[in-house]
Amino acid sequence: MNEKRRCAFAVCGSFCTLETALEQAQELTARGWELLPVMSNTAARCDTRFGRAGSWRQRLEALTGHPVLDSLQAVEPLGPKNMAEALVIAPCTGSTLARLAAGLSDTPVTLAAKSLLRVGRPVVIAVSTNDGLGASGENIARLYQRKHYYFVPYGQDDPQAKPQSLKARFALLPAALDAALEGRQLQPVLCPAAGHGMSFQQGKSVVY
Repeated sequence: MNEKRRCAFAVCGSFCTLETALEQAQELTARGWELLPVMSNTAARCDTRFGRAGSWRQRLEALTGHPVLDSLQAVEPLGPKNMAEALVIAPCTGSTLARLAAGLSDTPVTLAAKSLLRVGRPVVIAVSTNDGLGASGENIARLYQRKHYYFVPYGQDDPQAKPQSLKARFALLPAALDAALEGRQLQPVLCPAAGHGMSFQQGKSVVY
């Protein structure tokens, strides 16, 4: 059976991690996934020192072969019309974490999550926030208590300069998605600080 599987892939405004996120989007397509790209309001509109919003949009559309979904109307059918098996949010910022934890669906990314959750599909979060061990920590904890939310394993990315910052280990995103589709959280969730540890997934060592 060669039919592709389809997943919605949403990016938020953690601009320093967009390049890494797109690398994993490309990895998912190489593994046979068809991706429906979603951009948050911030990611879709803000030019930064990491790149122009229009350039990120073009790259996402070229990589996935689909136009970016960047409105409430565009993402609302994802779940009811069975357009995707799952939603990946990579990167997921502190602002989006807060909205998800509060049950708000007022942005393309959070409404995409609501749309998939309403039909019991998994939402996989690759967190990237400078206050993951601060204000965003409680929102991460709240999502662990909700059905159908799963996390890409994460850890501190710069404990000395940014001691509250958390960042997903993006290389584990495909494995986290596979696990979520089986109804389980990829373990271990908490990783050593970047460059300071090793974990083992499916018999292979992964250096962080």
